[in-house]
Amino acid sequence: MNALHQSNLAKLRLIGRGKVRDLYEIDSAHLLMVASDRLSAFDVVLPQPIPGKGEVLTRVSRFWFARTAPLVPNHLADIPVSAVVEDPEELAQLGDRAMVVRRLTPLPVEAIVRGYLIGSGWKDYLQGGSVCGIALPPGLRQADRLPEAIYTPSTKAEIGGHDENVDFPHTERLLGPALAAQVRDVSLAVYRDCARYALERGIIIADTKLEFGLDGEGKLHLIDEVLTPDSSRFWPADQYRPGTSPPSFDKQFVRDYLETLDWDKTPPGPMLPQEIIDRTAAKYREAEERLTRR
Repeated sequence: MNALHQSNLAKLRLIGRGKVRDLYEIDSAHLLMVASDRLSAFDVVLPQPIPGKGEVLTRVSRFWFARTAPLVPNHLADIPVSAVVEDPEELAQLGDRAMVVRRLTPLPVEAIVRGYLIGSGWKDYLQGGSVCGIALPPGLRQADRLPEAIYTPSTKAEIGGHDENVDFPHTERLLGPALAAQVRDVSLAVYRDCARYALERGIIIADTKLEFGLDGEGKLHLIDEVLTPDSSRFWPADQYRPGTSPPSFDKQFVRDYLETLDWDKTPPGPMLPQEIIDRTAAKYREAEERLTRR
């Protein structure tokens, strides 16, 4: 399977490259978003791509955008990629990694929803019994399912920086009370609906990060990616055991490997063994197959 570490399109202006996505300007109202096969871990982009990863992210996002459309509009434009990228070689380079999206104003928060106690939420809970200012019952174990899903936003860091968990009042100051409440309520609704669906397919969505933007009329839209193995923590339901960190379909697999190395988590990232690359690619494909098969 071909791997794309970085896209290069001759006739579209590159606006920027994120950890995973390359963004091109089509016109004043539209962008081309390309999900490369780059992998970041601990906010460092690793030197080797994961073959097919960007295509999985794009197809899974399209699937969820369609499912969540009744809950919240999204940034997808009804324009095929072939209408804006005409060169056959460039189209072949992109494969299923690209989508044409509406140009919206991103909100300066990461909308994180947690259904299970893991990751930074678990660390916060151990320190003070709460996550982002939300008090939780005592005696919870690592990876325990929470009594109900909680909204735990974070700030959006620049590339190379680290997102910072914040409480809800902080987002009210950033967005205003009405918009902050709308983002929270929509995020929880999206998570609950999609987590129920995924569980029917044998996948626990432990937590997820959503991003939102506003159109010119101030209407809220779901943007970027949604409920992918990069933006979410996916666990196989049949291997879930509270009290430990469950195996996953996402890049946590790579993080776990990197934790065994003598690496200070600063650039440059270490090279990955081919076995880790192959197994990671297989995990992404399996997540997609489970979620999207009819």
